[in-house]
Amino acid sequence: MQLNKIPTTIVTGFLGSGKTTLLSNVLKQAAGKRIAVIVNEFGELDIDSELLRSCPLDCEEGSETRSEEGFYELANGCICCTVEEEFLPVMKQLVERRDDIDHILIETSGLALPKPLVQAFNWPGIKEYCTVDAVITVVDGPAVAAGRFAHDADKVQAQRLADESLDHDPSLQELLDDQLSAADLVVVSKNDLLTDTEKAAVAEIIAHKVPAKVKTAYIDHGVAPLDMLLGMESATEAHINHIHNHHDHHHAHGAEHDHAHDHFDSFVLSLGEVDSNVLQAVLNQLVTENNIYRVKGFAAVAGKPMRQVFQVVGERLERHFDRLWTPEEERKTQLVFIGKGLNKVEIEAALATAIAN
Repeated sequence: MQLNKIPTTIVTGFLGSGKTTLLSNVLKQAAGKRIAVIVNEFGELDIDSELLRSCPLDCEEGSETRSEEGFYELANGCICCTVEEEFLPVMKQLVERRDDIDHILIETSGLALPKPLVQAFNWPGIKEYCTVDAVITVVDGPAVAAGRFAHDADKVQAQRLADESLDHDPSLQELLDDQLSAADLVVVSKNDLLTDTEKAAVAEIIAHKVPAKVKTAYIDHGVAPLDMLLGMESATEAHINHIHNHHDHHHAHGAEHDHAHDHFDSFVLSLGEVDSNVLQAVLNQLVTENNIYRVKGFAAVAGKPMRQVFQVVGERLERHFDRLWTPEEERKTQLVFIGKGLNKVEIEAALATAIAN
């Protein structure tokens, strides 16, 4: 690896596979390493960057400061930003600050393909200063073992197949194949939920999709040793053009360029303080009745001094308190919804029933 280049790790994987949890644990282990984090996810609300800026970093309360547009300086020397369709400008800003950065972490959106992103590291202005240390593909172990590849994959795939405008887009399995095709390391999350038989099945599936040189790591709760994730020195951009995936195949046969994520609905809803248990029940009901693939955000729970994180993937809902509300913050609930054919007005009306009296 050329020492004058900033090593960059790209973390890809489906919605809810555990990318943000993995990155949070990387930052927690950073031990003085100056890391810049780029988050590229659906939604107007910077939920993932907010999660990365909060308690996993062990920063003192209120120690993070907003600097340049979209950038946050953190107490441990890290930088966090959110980018949507603006990769080159963000990378140029990081290049300008290269003397203050030891490593860059990029979390892609759930349906993003890593190959075009890796190819961007051959662009002038980036190639001279940055290199791809590794592409890490995170997969949901239980979902892959069950042949769903992602939570509620059957419902998602049925909709995709029913939509004529998507008939040239990769299936979920093909999307996973494409994410794996660029991987330098495959991380299987939720290993604690796998039986030995299921783990063997996952290992066999992955072995058929990646070269033998690509290692696979099985982790619980997003925890993996730092030296396993960083410092791989793969320089992936040097050989990425030799990787042919399903997406390339569709375009080679004259298919119109039409990215899968362009067909997803994504919006943010805000409301006041809520009853946490009612909100949980409402979200469970909404997921049952709508084509919702992901919900994530923060709740202001009436009578509680701490902010509560809500994350819904498929039919699995998780919630936990992450930090105290600061005196200058407005106590409000904000949730981003990701799905297909969602009725924003109806969902907002349903959420209103969770507002605390």
